[in-house]
Amino acid sequence: MPTRRQARQVAVQVLYQDDMNPGSNPAVADQMIQDQLREPELVEFARELVAGVRRNRAELDRQISDLAANWTLDRMAATDRAVLRLGAFEILLSETPNTVAIDEAIELARCFGSAQSASFVNGILDRLIQQGEP
Repeated sequence: MPTRRQARQVAVQVLYQDDMNPGSNPAVADQMIQDQLREPELVEFARELVAGVRRNRAELDRQISDLAANWTLDRMAATDRAVLRLGAFEILLSETPNTVAIDEAIELARCFGSAQSASFVNGILDRLIQQGEP
């Protein structure tokens, strides 16, 4: 049975495809979401995540860039960028609790990234949370 974590995994795959193929047809990505998740609530959750990141990508990228000491977005692995964008979106612009958003992003980084991705993603998203605290 698919879970919200699997919906996030599919969302990261779509965001990765967006990054690698900027001119790709959004309908193909939507079909991928439907094919992989099938359960209506998870399809809708993945769609919301993807749409939110797409809609706010410039601002998310700016915030990630500001917090990524000695790293530019272009130097980051594409999988890390996708995970960071999703995590930043959930932290900044969704109702997902920060602890859940960061834990899920770390797990996604472990799943899709390199050996260092989880700690890299954790560091940037942790700084993002800290900058928003009073």
